[in-house]
Formats: sequence, structure tokens, C-alpha cells
Amino acid sequence: MKEIAEKFAIKGNILEIKPLGNGLINDTLLVKTDGPDDYVLQRINNSIFKDVELLQHNIDCATAHIRRKGGMTLTFLPCKETGKSYWTDGTAYWRVSIFIKGAYTYETVDPKYSYFAGKAFGAFEAMLSDIPDKLGETIPDFHNMELRARQLHEAVEADAAGRMAEPEVKAILAELLPYEEEMCKAERMYREGILPKRICHCDTKVNNMMFDADGNILCVIDLDTLMPSFVFSDFGDFLRTAANTVAEDDPAVEKVDFKMDIFEAFTKGYLESAKSFLTPVEIENLPYAACLFPYMQAVRFFADYINGDTYYKIKYPDHNLVRTRNQVALFKAALAKVPAMKAYIESL
Repeated sequence: MKEIAEKFAIKGNILEIKPLGNGLINDTLLVKTDGPDDYVLQRINNSIFKDVELLQHNIDCATAHIRRKGGMTLTFLPCKETGKSYWTDGTAYWRVSIFIKGAYTYETVDPKYSYFAGKAFGAFEAMLSDIPDKLGETIPDFHNMELRARQLHEAVEADAAGRMAEPEVKAILAELLPYEEEMCKAERMYREGILPKRICHCDTKVNNMMFDADGNILCVIDLDTLMPSFVFSDFGDFLRTAANTVAEDDPAVEKVDFKMDIFEAFTKGYLESAKSFLTPVEIENLPYAACLFPYMQAVRFFADYINGDTYYKIKYPDHNLVRTRNQVALFKAALAKVPAMKAYIESL
């Protein structure tokens, strides 16, 4: 690890390297030095992010643009051999960023931190709304509902695990299909030229923000999924997890509800910082985004169950079916609150 870290333009001598954080995708280590800075060493998971060159291009362009605007963001060091912001031995890929001292992340999902999240991610999009560089999709079609709908139909047609005969499977399919066309409208609006793609974070969790000791937002972190997408990605994906009254795999679907206090807090923060660039079409469809993401996730869990549980890790045989029921219930709960969502947005 020391040899890898020293391939980057680190100042000072390395004193210690130890694990950092609890990330699920990349391996992350803290590099302590006797110099002015400590550093974060990460092994990029190139089984998920297959084009590391594009991944780092996106991050380099975005962080440089934010710095030009006077914003705070992550700083990645160049590799001494190549000048690029990553190093590879041909198999593994590594990068180093400056550790932000005195900064904190929070796991809390309540109205206070949901407001902060909306404010931070809206500001992040706003700063990148005029980026001159061309960025690519690090995970192609990551939030493409038309693709997810096709995958569900293919799973039903193939019936690889012989599960289409199950009465509950037939019932869930009958429940999902009537909403399919409406849920695919983002891609249609994009083709019609009325919905733009923005540079979005695409992983809008509360713990992907850093705060200082006084509780002020410093910057958005975890930039691997930064890519062109609809603003619905950042808006809807946060609410899918934050506004659910229970975990996404809780079997007690009767307890599932869509928390309006979380919606209102996040939306208030988001519109305060993003209204400068959002179009009326984008604002008008934010309640659609809140419904889209539980629907999309229900479709993905359901297709995986029909396929024989080949994608998501499961803890018991019906795990994906339980997840599906949960997300269908969340979708229905959000759908019922669309009038209230629209009224709240108009009040702002």
C-alpha cells in the first residue's frame, strides 16, 4: 500500500496506512503523513466501473469546474509516472485524494439533514449546469426506466426459474404493468427535446455530504456515479430510501408509507439551490420522480426474482419478492401523495 500511495504526488513521509469508512464499493484507506496533509487511498472497483479512464475524466472535469467557481470539492493527486489522477498495474486501479481534516459525515435521515441534502445536491448540480466539458455515463443506462421495463418483459418471457406460474408473481405483474407507460415518460420527453440531461451525482445519500465542526456543508463526496442524467435521478433516488418509513426489504408492507416531512425538507433545500437552472418541466415533474424510483426499483427486484435471483444478493429464497412488495407499496404511497407534493412545490 505504501508503494502504491507513493506513486502519487504526496507531500511528506508516510507514517501509517489504515482502513477508512464503511464503503461498499471501493476499498478505502487513510494515509497518515508527517507533511501538511493526510490522504485517502482508494482501490476503484473496476468490475462495477469498467471504464476507469472515463470515470476519472468525469471527476477531474467536475472538480476542476467547481474549483474555478470557488466551490469546495475533493482534490485528487496526479500519478507521478503518468500525470493522470489514477494509477493501474493493469489489473487494479488506484487513486489518492487529500483527506479533508475536521470534516464529518452523518447517517441521520431526518427533516434537518434531508434539507441539508437537498441544498447540497441542488447546489452541486447548479455549479455543474454550465460545465463546458463533455462527460460520459460511467454506468450506461443506470436510471433508464425504458431499459428496466424491457428487462422485466424479457424476464417474464424467458421465465428462467419457472416462477411465472406462482399466483403472487402474476398478481404483482398485473399491478405493475398499468403504470409502465407513465413511468417511462422521462425518456420520451428527452427524445422530444423537452427534458434536458444534466450532470448529476446519481447517488444522493445523506452520508455523501461532508460537514465541518459547526454543522456547515463543506462539499459533496463519492463522485463515482457522477454522470449525465435527468435531475429526477438525484431527486427521486434520495427520497426512495429517505422517505420510506421502513427499510426497503421490510416484509411488513402495511407499515410502508411515504414521509411527507422528508419530501418537504429535501424539496425545500433542493429548490433553494437548484431553481436557478431548473426548467418548468423539471420542477413540474419532481413528484413524478418521487414515484419513479420506487417503481423502477420494484421492477428491478421483481425481474431478478423471476430470473432466479441472479443480480441482487439475497438472504433467503423470497428476499427479492419481499423487496418487490415493499417498493410497490412505497410507489403506491407516493402516488397517493402526488397532489400534496404538487401543492407543496407550488407553495414554494
